[in-house]
Amino acid sequence: MIDKPGKPTEGLAPERVDEGLQLFEVVALDPPEGSWRAAGGTLSIGSHPGNAVVLDEPTVSRFHCELRATSQGVRIIDLESRNGTFVDGIRVHSAIVASGNVLRLGRLRLRFQRLADREAVPQSAHTTFGPLVGSSSIMRAAFATLDRVARSDATVLLDGETGTGKGAVAEALHAASPRKDRPFVVVDCAVLSPTLLQSELFGHERGAFTGADARRIGAFEEASGGTIFLDEIGELPAEMQPRLLRVLENRAVRRIGQNRYQPVDVRIIAATNRDLRTLVNEGRFRADLYYRLGVVRVTIPPLRERTTDLPELAVELLRGMGATAAEIARLTEPSVIERLEHNPWPGNVRELRNFLERSLVLESPALDDLPPVATTLTLPAARRRALDAFERRYLEDLLQRHGGKVAAVAQAAGVARVYIYRLLGKHGLKPGIDS
Repeated sequence: MIDKPGKPTEGLAPERVDEGLQLFEVVALDPPEGSWRAAGGTLSIGSHPGNAVVLDEPTVSRFHCELRATSQGVRIIDLESRNGTFVDGIRVHSAIVASGNVLRLGRLRLRFQRLADREAVPQSAHTTFGPLVGSSSIMRAAFATLDRVARSDATVLLDGETGTGKGAVAEALHAASPRKDRPFVVVDCAVLSPTLLQSELFGHERGAFTGADARRIGAFEEASGGTIFLDEIGELPAEMQPRLLRVLENRAVRRIGQNRYQPVDVRIIAATNRDLRTLVNEGRFRADLYYRLGVVRVTIPPLRERTTDLPELAVELLRGMGATAAEIARLTEPSVIERLEHNPWPGNVRELRNFLERSLVLESPALDDLPPVATTLTLPAARRRALDAFERRYLEDLLQRHGGKVAAVAQAAGVARVYIYRLLGKHGLKPGIDS
């Protein structure tokens, strides 16, 4: 999701505008009558007032689906709605839609229509933002938003798949902000129990609970004047969500065992590899907390949607590994890049970095480690096969490195332990005995 064009911020490099995103509208075929046009290249649809298209119908989920203009066309994405999203009678999770398609959401029907006009999208003149590299339209559009947001104190929600670089973006936002000389404090919401997470965030007084032998300053107080980065916010336990909401509303914290609140001056950046709107639909995340966190929402695109960035991204990663000019030339030959462009990269930049590092060690491109391009399969089936192969290799490697300990594997992977157990079951892998 990219912010609409705004006034250029003083001191920033000028933006350029690409050929634009396809504009579209949806027209209600059932009451309530109405039509809605895309704003910012997206339309969110649901019964919650925060959507662009609000449908007062009990069979429509709070956040039902989203229409998003992309370079491939307009894509409809179901947000794990209760009754599903249908295109011309076919239930879809994600699909490209065409003019005249009828969308069914619960009992209501909408007709999708592409418009002749296109909406200009601002692009940064930069091809980097912090450690992120990319000259594709989708990345420059993201950079344009990040350039503007960095100068403000607005709360930012970064979403995107695992391995896209959300943590690096958060650090870069802090480094480009007026708070850059103040603390940058990271809290991983996925690896701590609710009690430990509460202490980590808000601190505690001596004797507040068993084992509290000394006063502890929490992350919010520690980050005073600077930035706090709440990673994997989608894993925040339900009992912690109202406490965090209170901090966001009042900008004050209370340590465990203390009666009074301490004011805090912090900028908040949160990140998640899950769509929080889906969690809201499932009753696992508060809608009011989602809106407090998503004052500005920036999606970091997956690598498969910006494969034109692969050559320069590979060069930058190899330089960071200390590769010589000859090694860089060998690993970025046209034939190698062509094969990389056909890989779905479910692990995104993190997976690409691992591939390049392995290739450096082997002194040749490790192309045999990439799944074959299965052109006889449909795209979703080929992508699923590649993702399954990646997940299994990734888990096997982490299990070996960490002695089969699920807690350590989850921490290294940057996800919750319950998710690791789910993947282990899916791929028939067993953790160590002491997990």
